[in-house]
Amino acid sequence: MKCDPTLYRAAPPSLAVKPRLIRHLFLPPLVIALMIGLGYLGFWVSEHYGIRSLSENGQRQLELHARAVESEISKYTYLPSLLELESSVSKLLADPSPEHRQTVNEYLEGLNRRSRSRAIYVMDTTGRVMATSNWRDVDSYLGEDLSFRAYFQNAVRGQPGRFYGIGSTNGEPGYYLAHGLEEHGKIIGVAVVKVRLEAMEERWQRARLEAFVSDENGIIILSSDPARRLKSVVPLSDETKEKLARSLQYYWFPLNELQPLARERLAEGEEKLTFPANSEVDSDEEDISYLSQTRPLSDTPWNFTLLTPLQDLRREAINQGILVAVAFALVAFLLIAWNERRKVIATRLAAREALQEANNQLERRITERTTDLRASNERLKGQIRERRLAEETLRRAQDELVQAGKLAAIGQMSTSIAHELNQPLAALRTLSGNTVRFLERGQLDVASTNLKTINELIDRMGRITASLRSFARRGDDKGQACLGKAVDAALQLLGGRVESAHLQLHRDFADLQVQIDQTRLEQILVNLIGNALDAMQAQPLPELWLEGEEFDGKYRLRVRDNGHGIDAEARKHLFEPFFTTKPGEQGLGLGLTLSASLAAANGGHLGVEHPASGGTTFVLSLPLVSPTHAEPI
Repeated sequence: MKCDPTLYRAAPPSLAVKPRLIRHLFLPPLVIALMIGLGYLGFWVSEHYGIRSLSENGQRQLELHARAVESEISKYTYLPSLLELESSVSKLLADPSPEHRQTVNEYLEGLNRRSRSRAIYVMDTTGRVMATSNWRDVDSYLGEDLSFRAYFQNAVRGQPGRFYGIGSTNGEPGYYLAHGLEEHGKIIGVAVVKVRLEAMEERWQRARLEAFVSDENGIIILSSDPARRLKSVVPLSDETKEKLARSLQYYWFPLNELQPLARERLAEGEEKLTFPANSEVDSDEEDISYLSQTRPLSDTPWNFTLLTPLQDLRREAINQGILVAVAFALVAFLLIAWNERRKVIATRLAAREALQEANNQLERRITERTTDLRASNERLKGQIRERRLAEETLRRAQDELVQAGKLAAIGQMSTSIAHELNQPLAALRTLSGNTVRFLERGQLDVASTNLKTINELIDRMGRITASLRSFARRGDDKGQACLGKAVDAALQLLGGRVESAHLQLHRDFADLQVQIDQTRLEQILVNLIGNALDAMQAQPLPELWLEGEEFDGKYRLRVRDNGHGIDAEARKHLFEPFFTTKPGEQGLGLGLTLSASLAAANGGHLGVEHPASGGTTFVLSLPLVSPTHAEPI
């Protein structure tokens, strides 16, 4: 049903379509772009002010913890110079006798226990340890030559020795404070105190503080994360590496550079660093960003660095950005919805009158269309009845055509059938006459033999006529057929032609059940084998192959001959009705057409192949009743 375009005068297409198309094409991308832009702006502003707030709080934390480190270091600075007041130390350096050494060892042992340092020892001006607080331990420093250490070299020159390194004796890290012992204005020895600073690392870890201390070479000597310890925060020059290797300050550690994935400078002493996640702990964790704040430690060349994680800040900034984007999207949606609703209301008001007018016209048109549809419906019913009648007539004509094909085949076989029946009849005439004479002579044995022969000839004639009756009767549309039985029946019907042609037959197929009526399968095989015999009439050594195989729930039977084959022009019309290459009295041109139709009606297919070696092969494919492998016959 077509509608009158004048019914929609209230919304002219030329004025309404283009603005709406423009809105639909450009408005959604614009809203999405603005939402993403505002979301990113909200994220950036939130992160910027969040980092500023963390920086202010971090400065207080940095100052607090840096002073704690300075206090921990400075409380041991007086200890080496205290040994100048002990007379036994100066006596040992003047006279290194066993008695003096034992006295100083015991004194240093008590002093070390009271000060809770790691070790205290005294060296002469050559750098050899004369007395030590750990003289009782197996790895005692007593007698060690430590002249290569930088703290000794500075102290023996009268300068303060401050040194962090790994002990060459037991591989234990520590902070060394050295002081030159003077007597009458002359350096007579060096006093050294070794302090362990790992307690600060433990306090940082308990407080969940991310921090580290780097020395004058940029090597991290103290860290809340053990993985960062003894790594360089700045690139080391070859000269520095060689100097550290000679002094064995860090023993043989590789001193790899701690390289962040990203570095962004924010202010003096402040950076934004991004480190890779610890893959050994959690392989799914993302990279970690920190706010790095660094402050030098007084009285030492060291620097204290505080790392503040930015994960929570970043998550909060992302949430703020998402919130801004969602808020903008909601406002934009409300504005668009309000605008669309306003337009819808205006359109409805403008279209109400047009709809009322159109309603009246539609009712009239519906009445007219209903009348037309009823008339069309009656015409369609008549056409359906005519089509069903035509289909029924066509089905009957096809059945008659199949039956005519059978009778035509029987007519073509009539000569050989007459020959098959004439031979037994002639033999019956001769044997019956002889039997009468033998009975008159009393030769009962010979007469009995003749009667048995007559009985066999009668059975043979009965089989021939039974095959003809079975082949001539009408078949059903559906059924099941035995392939071996159908082949035997077809060969029996064509037995005279087969014998007269001196045919060599090759059988290689399975005896199984296929989905087709028995008589229709026999008719197909009679047509195919008969065509093969016609094609091999001029062949001195005719051969016929019946070969089969199972494939995809169907069985393929190939009927192949070594005849003259089919020329290229005839192949185009091979399955057309009434097309034949035989003379008019030998064929109607319906055999292959009917065979192909019968195969297709039962879900099968009839095709043709042309082997390169010559001859023709017809391939009959039929569905199996049950796809099971059978023995070939």
